Amino acid sequence: MTVLISDPEVVATLDAPTTVDAMRRALLAAYDGRLVAPPRAAAPLGGGRMVLTAGHLVGQWYGYRSYDTFGHPGTEQVVVLHDGGTGAVRAVAVGEELGSRRTGGLGGVAVDALARPDAATLGVIGSGGQAWTQVWATAAVRALREVTVYSRSAARRTAFAARVHAELGIPARAVDTARAAVRDRDVVVLATTSTTPVLAVADLAPGTHVNAVGFKQRDRAEFGPDLLDAAAVLVTDSPAQAGSYDPPMLAAEAPYASRLRDLGAVLAGAAPGRTDADQLSVFCSVGLAGTEVFLLDHLVRTLAPAVSG
Repeated sequence: MTVLISDPEVVATLDAPTTVDAMRRALLAAYDGRLVAPPRAAAPLGGGRMVLTAGHLVGQWYGYRSYDTFGHPGTEQVVVLHDGGTGAVRAVAVGEELGSRRTGGLGGVAVDALARPDAATLGVIGSGGQAWTQVWATAAVRALREVTVYSRSAARRTAFAARVHAELGIPARAVDTARAAVRDRDVVVLATTSTTPVLAVADLAPGTHVNAVGFKQRDRAEFGPDLLDAAAVLVTDSPAQAGSYDPPMLAAEAPYASRLRDLGAVLAGAAPGRTDADQLSVFCSVGLAGTEVFLLDHLVRTLAPAVSG
C-alpha cells in the first residue's frame, strides 16, 4: 500500500532531534558510498524548469524529489519513495515541510559538527520557513540562551522572534539591522532570498559559525567573498552538487575549491572540522540529493504502526 503524506503528518511526526539524527546518518551514508546521490537534474520547459533530485540507499530504497521554478504560489514539492527490492511506491509526500525540515536538519548537523561546543547565541538574517527550520534544528544541538533576528519586514521579524519564544522557549528579539542580528553571536544563519550580500564579515566575532542557506553563486549570493576569505573551515554537504551549480557556486571556485570540505567526511573523522575556538567556520548548504527521500523513509517507518493499524 502506498502511503500519502502531507504537511500536517510531517509536522506532527518529525521533531528536531530525530530529523538532525536522520540527516547525520544520511551524510555518513553518502560519504561511505551507501547513499548514491548524484547532483540535481533540471529540464527547461519554457517559462520555468522542472528540477529533480534523486537518491538510492543501496539494498533498501530509491526515490526522488521534484519541484518547479514556474513561481506559482500554490506549487508543492513531491517526494517519492520506492521499495528497493520490488520497485513499488512505498510513500509519496506532498508539500513543503519535508524539504524544509530536511534542510534544517542538515544545518543542525553542521552546527553540531562545526560550532563551538559552548555556542549559546544565534543570530538570524531572514524570517521565512528556511530560517525557522535552521533555528529549530540548531536548538536541538546547542543550549541556546538567545536568538536575534533581522529581515526587511519589521512585522515578519517580530512575528519570527515571537514564534521562537513561544514554540522553542528561547528568549528572542527582533532587531533593526543585519549587523545587530549577527554581532557577537556564536552561530549565524543566513536564510534569505537576497542576491546581494546581507552580511559583512567585519561584524562577526572570532569563533563564529555561519550556516549559509540562500543564494551562494557567482554574482548571485547573500554573502560576499570576504566571508570565504575569512573562513578557516569551509564545508558543504555535497561537493559534487556544489561543483555543478550554474552559475558556479562561489565556494566551489578557485581559490576556495581546494579548501571546501565534505561535511560527511568531517563527521566520519576523515577531514578536520574546527580545531580552534577562534576559527570562523562556514557551512554552505546545497541540500544533498536523496536526503528528502532518506527522511521520508524514516517518517514512514515511524508512522508504520499507525498506518498498519
